[in-house]
Amino acid sequence: MAEMLPKTGTGPSGLVSRIITGWALLGGVLLLAVVLMNTYSIIGNQFNLPFPGDFEMTEIGIAIAAFSFLPYCQLTDANVTADIFTARASRRWIAIFTLAGAVVALLFSLLLMWRMYAGMLDKKQYGEITAILAFPYWLAYAPCLISLALLALAALVTLRDSARQI
Repeated sequence: MAEMLPKTGTGPSGLVSRIITGWALLGGVLLLAVVLMNTYSIIGNQFNLPFPGDFEMTEIGIAIAAFSFLPYCQLTDANVTADIFTARASRRWIAIFTLAGAVVALLFSLLLMWRMYAGMLDKKQYGEITAILAFPYWLAYAPCLISLALLALAALVTLRDSARQI
C-alpha cells in the first residue's frame, strides 16, 4: 500500500499531490454516503419508508466519485496496465511508456474538460433537472470538471517525473 501513496514533496508538485489525495478522499466519503443512502433505501423499502430520489442521487454521486479518483490513479500509477507486455522491459522503456501514458492522460483530460464544460453549459441553458428531486444536472458537472483539471495536473506531474527517469 505504501507504494500506492503519492510522493508528497515540497513545492508545487507536493501541493498538487496533497490536493489530489484530499480530493480522492472526498470522493471516497461521497461514495460511502451513496452506499449508506442505498442501504437505508433498501431497508426503508422493507418497512414501506421509501427514500425519494435515491436513484437520481446514486447516479450523480457515483459519477462524481468515479471522476474524483481519476487524478489519484494517475498520480500513483494505479491505472490499469498490461504488465505482461512490459515484464521484460528495461526501466528506461517503462519510463518511456509511462511518459506516453501521461501524455495520453493529459490530452484525454483536456479533451474531456472541453466537452464536459460545453455539456454543462447546455444542461444549464436548457434547464435539465432530475425527475423526482428536480436537481439541476449541470451542478453535477462542476466537481467532475474539477477532477479533470486535477487529472491534467497529475498528468503533468507524472509526465515530468517520467521525463526525468528517461
